[in-house]
Amino acid sequence: MVLYSLALLNGGIGTRVAAGRPKQFIHVNGIPILVYSLIAADAVAEITQIVLNFPDGWRDDVEKIATDYAIKTPITYVAAGKSRHDSVAAMLPHCRNEHVILHESARPLITADDFRALIAHPHDDVSFMLEIPFTVAPVDPETHQVTGSLERSRLRNVQLPQKFRASTLAKAHEYADREGVTFTEDATLCAVAGFDVRFLDGADRNFKVTTPTDVRLAGYLLSTEVSDV
Repeated sequence: MVLYSLALLNGGIGTRVAAGRPKQFIHVNGIPILVYSLIAADAVAEITQIVLNFPDGWRDDVEKIATDYAIKTPITYVAAGKSRHDSVAAMLPHCRNEHVILHESARPLITADDFRALIAHPHDDVSFMLEIPFTVAPVDPETHQVTGSLERSRLRNVQLPQKFRASTLAKAHEYADREGVTFTEDATLCAVAGFDVRFLDGADRNFKVTTPTDVRLAGYLLSTEVSDV
């Protein structure tokens, strides 16, 4: 059995939710958003370590949540970086396994079976991605000019979780440092850095909670869907 470290991104402060606290602590159906990802990962035998980051000043709160919900998988706590890109780079050295899964607590509709499907994919470097059901176009935001067109069938909405070899992620972040570039997620970072990254069809239920409307939608779905987390 191949063993995985889960790097669970949890360092955002959630300004768009406007809840007066980081969104991972917002209760959805009476449970902090962070808990859903922790419970799903805790049910997967291949995940033997969770590397969990936290916003400045919130470590005690994060640790209390993990304790209160009896998470059995060993957790390594790491301070969040200034950006998502920096946070992943800071978490990597703490991952004990050569295979790493990246997820974010702001996607609470993740299930243990989602993690298992990703792990079962035969390729090492894989991301969930979702077809885009609407037309997108390149524009110039300064002039509001439409500058061309994009072929929708060749585009995907990048989701998490993603899995990589730790060595692949490390080399990709070294590439980004050399080139002076940052990325908002790691599948495209690794691809641009020259690695063979594949995708697995995702689901529209696996959305990122960003706004108050997202919080309400997540609550509705979590209360009506039967999940194995």
